[in-house]
Amino acid sequence: MTQLDFQAIAPLVVVATLATLLTVLISLWRHHLTTMVVTLLGFVLALMTLPDVAQLAPHRLGTMLVVDRFAVFVMALVLLSSIVTVLLSYANLKNRPTNPAEFYVLLSTATLGALTLAAATHFAMVLLGLETLSMSLYALIAYPIQGRRPLEAALKYLVLSGVASATLLFGVALLFVESGQLGFAPATWSPSFVPGVFYFLGVALFLGGVAFKLSLAPFHMWTPDVYEGAPAPVAGFLATVAKAALFAVLLRYVITSGVLGNHGVMLALTVFAILSVLVGNLLALLQESLKRVLAYSSIGHFGYVLLGLLVTVPAGTALATETTLVYLAGYVVMSLLAFGVVELVSNDVQADREPAVQDIDGLFWRRPWLATGFALALLSLAGMPLTLGFIAKFYLFSAGVQTSSWPMLWALVIGSAIGAFYYLRLIYAMTRLHDRAAAATPVVAALSLAGTATFVLGVLVLALGLYPTPLINEAQHAAIEEPMGYVSLRSEQKAQRSEQDAQRSEQEETQRSEGAKTQRDDTNVQRSESLASPTLLARRMDNESKTR
Repeated sequence: MTQLDFQAIAPLVVVATLATLLTVLISLWRHHLTTMVVTLLGFVLALMTLPDVAQLAPHRLGTMLVVDRFAVFVMALVLLSSIVTVLLSYANLKNRPTNPAEFYVLLSTATLGALTLAAATHFAMVLLGLETLSMSLYALIAYPIQGRRPLEAALKYLVLSGVASATLLFGVALLFVESGQLGFAPATWSPSFVPGVFYFLGVALFLGGVAFKLSLAPFHMWTPDVYEGAPAPVAGFLATVAKAALFAVLLRYVITSGVLGNHGVMLALTVFAILSVLVGNLLALLQESLKRVLAYSSIGHFGYVLLGLLVTVPAGTALATETTLVYLAGYVVMSLLAFGVVELVSNDVQADREPAVQDIDGLFWRRPWLATGFALALLSLAGMPLTLGFIAKFYLFSAGVQTSSWPMLWALVIGSAIGAFYYLRLIYAMTRLHDRAAAATPVVAALSLAGTATFVLGVLVLALGLYPTPLINEAQHAAIEEPMGYVSLRSEQKAQRSEQDAQRSEQEETQRSEGAKTQRDDTNVQRSESLASPTLLARRMDNESKTR
């Protein structure tokens, strides 16, 4: 590897070094605050390398990784989400009887796996990044060893996620058998390749495994139980970092491989998206647990993100990337804000149960600033004007109108209407004035790390809702670079097509010239005949007169 290669993957190098350093540190000296500060500084340092990395983009590392502006955008989302998770987790962990230093090692390795997925262009790197992320999440979900619910959630995620990974891997194996390569770029670019049954079966299994990881319906059943059992910061990490990284893989794969050109694949993903929107929003109406509400909300919102991809592909890959990244960024910020408030609310809830709707009754009268932040998150998730969620949904809706994708737009409208009901239901619960709320004195809590992170997220949701230009500009420049080894192939094919078009134009021009010449000759013959015909007639009449 060259120096430029190391500079291009600087965020991965920094986070990998951080995980190693934390492992050594906690083996020598276990101190919670020190471990948290080191982790936080490591993530901030990795984030600070991104501007220099963006200057090198696009930069390819063989056929395995490509660090383009798209990867830089997703890496920024992953690192910012990890920083927020560290701040939210410190308050959650500091009162535990045992030192939770291993938590930050697991968080670092999970972040490393997500960063790998953001730049992966090869199935081997996808599997490596995916398993690094998943193995860390198993332990993070079960980290609260007290109680039965976290262990149950981790076990469900372990078993079902393992099945999904096996399905995904089998799909990759079928793709390799059929096409002979493991890169994302399609073998269908080669004129000699004809996709067979195994190729499309491999695509179906791969997309099915990814759909499970993204909790798209009908592969969503694990999501509410896992979110409810996990600590709120880990649930927020799972809903944002893990899903954003997996969707980056899906987006890069479908754009570079061109599988959406197949009607069956397009139809299957459309069914996944519409089902996720409807099922996620409808089932959220029935929930009383705040984490389960946000879990089903996450299912619905990733249905929206997938719809954003599907409705914009006919208009070009640039619009598809821009639309989905704007919505993805908005979803990440809104969800982190919502889970941050849930974490702060859970401090007032008994340890043997999870925060529910009844725990936020009258929250505006008891903790007005916290209720304001939660209301802002809920309004943004519902897509109300002056919030980031409105910008994201407006972007999606306008793209759908541009491509005339009316069935998908109807799913978006119906899902948004249902979602607005249960989001406003939670806001109404916070404004209800009952005996406990009336007797309570408004509390202004001391500014903690979790409170600071929640406040900044709330400001960000409002600021980007009022002035989204910086986010849109970054999304517009986040183009997906084609993997190495296939750019030259496409260039050759473009050159061949250009040469064929030139030959075809030359033949058409020759045919037109010959046709014009033939037409001129016919015209001259007809004109000659028309001129000669009076002379012949006069001669015939003269001969007849002489004969008489």
